[in-house]
Amino acid sequence: MLLIYCTKRQGTEIYCTKRESTEIKGLGRQSIALKVDVTKSESVTRMVDRTLKRFRKIDILVNNAGIIKVGNVVDITEKDWDEVLAVNLRGVFLCSKAVAPHMIEQRSGKIVNISSTAGRRGLPGRAHYHASKFAVIGFTQCLALELAPHNINVNCVCPGVVDTYMHRQVLAPHTAKIRGITEDEVYKRMEEGIPLQRLQTPEDIGNTVAFLVSEDAKNITGQSINVNGGSVNS
Repeated sequence: MLLIYCTKRQGTEIYCTKRESTEIKGLGRQSIALKVDVTKSESVTRMVDRTLKRFRKIDILVNNAGIIKVGNVVDITEKDWDEVLAVNLRGVFLCSKAVAPHMIEQRSGKIVNISSTAGRRGLPGRAHYHASKFAVIGFTQCLALELAPHNINVNCVCPGVVDTYMHRQVLAPHTAKIRGITEDEVYKRMEEGIPLQRLQTPEDIGNTVAFLVSEDAKNITGQSINVNGGSVNS
């Protein structure tokens, strides 16, 4: 059984839209759309309970909820810092903690955390985001070691520049502003800085996740896989 969570964000709430749930059902698969605040343990617990009630078990967890804010360290407020860390890091912790006991009981499971190349290399203007993504990689390594005796794989995917709503609405405008160039020029320079000369797509990331949760990856755990066109190699 594969549970697919399509996440979007409004305020601090992460949820799967009904439209995407309907699309999954159209493929002949079962799906439920749940409204969840991944920063609150009680909301995460309800998600897990409702999922178990519907499907009886959980084989796969993909921690994909994330937000980003921009600003230099001297300008970042405590509120902004806490919000980014709450969604990007505490959300990964709470969801993993809620699901792990059930995977331990069934002695099987796959957990994939979505970090970023921002978890590999720091850049100015978004220290809170980078801090959260570095931490996700460390958390993945620790959890993988803890759950390995129970036949549970835990891995991490580190996307590069993915052409998404978040990037076009937040990162590209911020980069254009601080560099004094147009947003089109931002994307041109990004592509030129990638050895494969192209941005990543959501499908690129999804395909990597699909591999990590498959039996083909049964002996891979505690790893952080870069999907960035070769722009970061460590």
